[in-house]
Amino acid sequence: MKMKQVLATGAALSMALSMTPVTASAADKVDVNVIAAQYGQQTADWWANFVTEFNEANPDINLNVEVVSWNDIYTVVNTRIANGEAPDVLNIDVFADYQADDLLLPIQDVVSEETYSKMYDAFLAQSEVDGTVWAIPDLASARAMYYNKDILDAAGVEVPTTWDELKDACEKIKAYDDSLYPWGIDMTTDEGQAAFAYYTWNNGGGFVDDDGNWTLNSEQNVEAIQYAIDLVNSGYTNTDPANDTRYDLQDMFGAGKVAMLIAPNSLPTYIATGGNEVNYGVASIPSNTGESVSAGVMDRFMCFDNDYSDEEKAAITTFFDYFYDDARYTEWVDMEGFLPATKTGGEALAAANEDMASWIDILDSCKFYPTAKAEWADVKQGVINVEQNALLGGDVQELLDDLQSEIAG
Repeated sequence: MKMKQVLATGAALSMALSMTPVTASAADKVDVNVIAAQYGQQTADWWANFVTEFNEANPDINLNVEVVSWNDIYTVVNTRIANGEAPDVLNIDVFADYQADDLLLPIQDVVSEETYSKMYDAFLAQSEVDGTVWAIPDLASARAMYYNKDILDAAGVEVPTTWDELKDACEKIKAYDDSLYPWGIDMTTDEGQAAFAYYTWNNGGGFVDDDGNWTLNSEQNVEAIQYAIDLVNSGYTNTDPANDTRYDLQDMFGAGKVAMLIAPNSLPTYIATGGNEVNYGVASIPSNTGESVSAGVMDRFMCFDNDYSDEEKAAITTFFDYFYDDARYTEWVDMEGFLPATKTGGEALAAANEDMASWIDILDSCKFYPTAKAEWADVKQGVINVEQNALLGGDVQELLDDLQSEIAG
């Protein structure tokens, strides 16, 4: 998601609109076009209601929101840009490649000070390049290991904390019931970069070193991805990690077919919405270093530089102020079980839900993708390609060597 707002002009325009009779013709309206990512079963309906309410409250603005699945959104957006049809506002995870191509406005050009000040500073820092913040967070999630208590108990398995324990647990679960998938892996275009993070971070590796240099073919990374591929080849995972998305895995977990998986804090909401009930537990992601690393994921709103008039910028600002209204924003985040990107939202959800308070604390210890680096979009697709080629029998070391050479030169 994304957001942007114009300070005083946005507030002034909002006040002026509230006093204007609802007689504006379609030709008089200012269009605001948004592309938003689909997070779950309720996303499209929520945005449809939002559009209706927003347009009723702002008769001089015509808001259009197109909800696109994560599997398709990158292709859709890049095609629109290539055709000179960039949206005004984009809700997605990546931003640095658009910024590097001079396609974006600094976010504070289109976000009011009131709304901007609500954001967690650490989240804003994830979208900063050379001292300028180019996108604003819409929501976040943290990841942990979920496990089916009934399956683990029946198989005589303790909750694994190390890679050796995880492999042993998978073996015992498979021996208990061969129809079950002991471990879930998503190496699709939806979450393949997350799989890379889970395994490499928990083996002392990762995308970059402490100085921000790409280290994609490090010894730790090769070992980590090979470990994950070996789990697949041993029959301990879902059979088609290149095509089974996180939602497929979450459905399998909800149906009692997957015993353990790494998933966001929104998983219980997703399962309940799907009509399933699981006796589950939550634990740290198994590690090969003795210290578990959780993965934090933050998505964004960004504003394309479409040569706006002051009136058009003010309309975008109005959109973001409306979206980040405390009550409305809290409803949005809570609906799909995500974590808030605003301090006010975090306070409200933590007060209402003790479990949510624990997850918000987890965010402080999360690692995040290096999304501020211009090469991130290529790296993201690159590690997914590595995983998928490794699933087909490719050599992990050679694949990562090639990717490192392509990205770092």
